[in-house]
Amino acid sequence: MTRELFGTDGVRGTANTYPMTAEMALKIGAAVGRYFRKDSSVAHRVVIGKDTRLSGYMFESALTAGLTSTGMNVLLLGPIPTPAVGLLTTSMRADLGVMISASHNPAVDNGIKFFGPDGFKLSDEAELEIEALVQAGVEPAQSRNIGRAKRIDDGLFRYIERVKSTFPNGMRLDGIKVVIDCAHGAAYKAAPEVLWELGAEVITVGTSPNGFNINQNCGSTQPRVAAEAVVSNGADLGICLDGDADRVLLIDETGAVADGDQIMALFASRWAREGRLKGNSLVATVMSNLGLEQFLGGEGIGLERTNVGDRYVVERMRSGGFNLGGEQSGHIVMTDYATTGDGLMAALQFLAALVQSGLRASELANVFEPVPQLLKNVRFEKGQTPLDDEAVQTEILRVESALSGRGRLLIRKSGTEPLVRVMAECEDEGLLHQSVDAIVSAIEAVL
Repeated sequence: MTRELFGTDGVRGTANTYPMTAEMALKIGAAVGRYFRKDSSVAHRVVIGKDTRLSGYMFESALTAGLTSTGMNVLLLGPIPTPAVGLLTTSMRADLGVMISASHNPAVDNGIKFFGPDGFKLSDEAELEIEALVQAGVEPAQSRNIGRAKRIDDGLFRYIERVKSTFPNGMRLDGIKVVIDCAHGAAYKAAPEVLWELGAEVITVGTSPNGFNINQNCGSTQPRVAAEAVVSNGADLGICLDGDADRVLLIDETGAVADGDQIMALFASRWAREGRLKGNSLVATVMSNLGLEQFLGGEGIGLERTNVGDRYVVERMRSGGFNLGGEQSGHIVMTDYATTGDGLMAALQFLAALVQSGLRASELANVFEPVPQLLKNVRFEKGQTPLDDEAVQTEILRVESALSGRGRLLIRKSGTEPLVRVMAECEDEGLLHQSVDAIVSAIEAVL
């Protein structure tokens, strides 16, 4: 069976357009409820969180209806970061966690992510079984076995306390000025509160969600406003989260942006020196910069590469016993603390290094010199398969030959959007641009 509903991170699309319709959310809720409610003799529960998109209300109601129709008891957390759902799934002894979010995508999109009872995202195999149940349909529970739903008021408080517990005991952020950009998303309450309670002077950006402005000219995908706020306010650090707060980019005191590769390089080198980097290796995706790999090699640290998607990073971490991984985009996964990427926890780890080292953010966040990298996206229509075209394949082979020994090429379809991503790395920037542009042109020619 092929995957039609699930991408690299759950189900995602434009709200009120297949597959992100209320009707489909109802079916998905019933299917996942039936999948996890295998023993009808005991009570089963599911926690549901969401970000700040207007369509979240619709999907929350539809999923709740589907889940309760199969006998699942639903605990509604309201707006809360994605990593909080992973944490609360285990702490509240739920069988399932659901997050309604399209992460860094615009407000018109939405998505549904699932966490198993262990707090980790579901495997490909589990998603395929759920997809089969969606297609086949499921029998609802008997009338007396319909589930209940209720709101949980202290979920955000539980998450805030858990996040603060990851900061070194006894350490404070007094005297440190921080700009926090919450992308008008799920962390708009939690992130400023955590930083303030730890003693920082907090300047907020993107903390006024209205249902339509999530990720709009703010957050980790558009850090310009936060960078300007850092410089104009003389802040020590800027923290840019995305809409569901599972990824982060950092801004140093000069306004320069550090991506996930730089953050991971810093953590890996520090953890290795402290003897707490398990397996003496970092797990990252094929998108991470070649400069990161070269830096880690110089430090005697291994690099394990996976397919794109923090879920695949976590799967490799778990199978190999590693405790640090992530993506260039800013997903930083620290399994000593959380089951998935947590932007706020990662920012606190950086702030701890800032306090402990006495260095400026610019000195900590520029760990290695990146190899020049260029990424371009080509959008295609549903049903089109440009990468299967013979002319495109021929051009890819030609460019790979030209880059051989001088760089690398990565071409893939996005798992969350109808895009072909064309990425190359090469010290020769002229050849870099020629390579990417040639493949982009070949793809556009067949669309």
